[in-house]
Amino acid sequence: MWKGRFSQDMNEAVGRFTQSLDLDWRTVQEDIRGSAAHVRMLAAVGLLPHDEALVIEKELARIARDAASGEFRPKAELEDVHMNVESLLTERTGDTGAKLHTGRSRNDQSGTTVRLALRREILAIWDMARALLETLLEKALEHADTIVPGYTHLQQAQPVSMGHFWMAHFQAFLRDARKLMLAYDAADECPLGCGALAGSTLPLNREFTAHDLGFSKMCENSMDAVASRDHVIAFHYFAALFGVHASRLSEDLIIYFTSEFGWVKLPDSFCTGSSMMPQKKNPDVLELLRGKSGQLIGGLVDALTMMKGTPLTFNRDFQEDKRSLWRSCDAIKGMLEVMPPLLSEVAVDTDAARRGFADGFIFATDVAEHLVERGVPFRKSHEIVGNAVRWCLENRRALTSLTAEEWREHAPGAGDELASLLTPERSAGRRDTYGGASPRQVRLQAERGREKLGRLASEFDDYRDSYPELFA
Repeated sequence: MWKGRFSQDMNEAVGRFTQSLDLDWRTVQEDIRGSAAHVRMLAAVGLLPHDEALVIEKELARIARDAASGEFRPKAELEDVHMNVESLLTERTGDTGAKLHTGRSRNDQSGTTVRLALRREILAIWDMARALLETLLEKALEHADTIVPGYTHLQQAQPVSMGHFWMAHFQAFLRDARKLMLAYDAADECPLGCGALAGSTLPLNREFTAHDLGFSKMCENSMDAVASRDHVIAFHYFAALFGVHASRLSEDLIIYFTSEFGWVKLPDSFCTGSSMMPQKKNPDVLELLRGKSGQLIGGLVDALTMMKGTPLTFNRDFQEDKRSLWRSCDAIKGMLEVMPPLLSEVAVDTDAARRGFADGFIFATDVAEHLVERGVPFRKSHEIVGNAVRWCLENRRALTSLTAEEWREHAPGAGDELASLLTPERSAGRRDTYGGASPRQVRLQAERGREKLGRLASEFDDYRDSYPELFA
């Protein structure tokens, strides 16, 4: 369709190398819908007779159905989804179909198609991400009163509610959901009508097509419209951080599931065995979640690297933006398919968790703060408790085994009530500051989290309401 300038046919190897059907055929419905909006606009501004516009739109709808059923199969020699659709349209409608591309370049056409498809993918991902967030809220409430060791440097630090653990991951994924919304906003600009780079001499109505396709705004600068891939990068940024957060959650559960920790129990249906060792129960799903994060991080690096050296405006490099984009979309949907049902069945062995408190050292901060409440400067109380811990280690004693008399010897000024404070439940329950680890605070966090999730869902519902209906 562009051979007028050339005296030779394209080399077959070049054709195979430059084709993009493996990347863009999945967007055939969005491409057709974008073409329909363009045709309606051409008729509205008088560039296409209304009867011919109706013929084209009717045939586009038929092509969309044929593509959905598999009857319409693309031809590799036509290079991409755009040329395949236009070629079939022209084949079926003759010169009328040949008018489809009036005032349009593949640059603004493909940009519109990808933005439409990415918006659809983001809405699907949001639905699955919402299920994950709701699962984490449910787990937080289920385990609000379950006290487990909390860690820094992978060393026991302070007792926490297991619900607090789940809410920590909820907060991370909630931030991801907001980044997903920002990615949608970045894709919610219509480039159609920007042409190859400079707009058009024809009286195109860009506002018409933007509204018809459910975009909230138009790209402001025609050069930037065809040169920018910020919407792709914004999605990759969300994807990379989501991958990191999914990996960290997986790593936590993998560690706590080990025999050495042993207080997290994973469902058999999400684990595998060993072909050699009969006793094994391996957390393969969690390991794969952790592993896929590398692909998502790689997608961000791929997109940034592709863009960094390209001059304005369009360059063929941009064809490759879809390779990592769709791969990341598919990877995330696969991850989100297994995460909610897996997490919903994670259990806590409270006896095993309690064994982690046996030496009592996890309550050292409680002792120090008890002394502070009785007037001892914190740095002094820190030293006093550190000395007591060292004495216990040297004498193979648990910190919680010290008698009231021994506490008065090691920590002058300690109250008789100190021993009663050094239990997992009292320790976690007294951490009742805003956002703290007490069961009460966990329930308040979950309540606020549900409110935030509801507001986010409402905003995504607005996006969904504005998304255009596709032909098939």
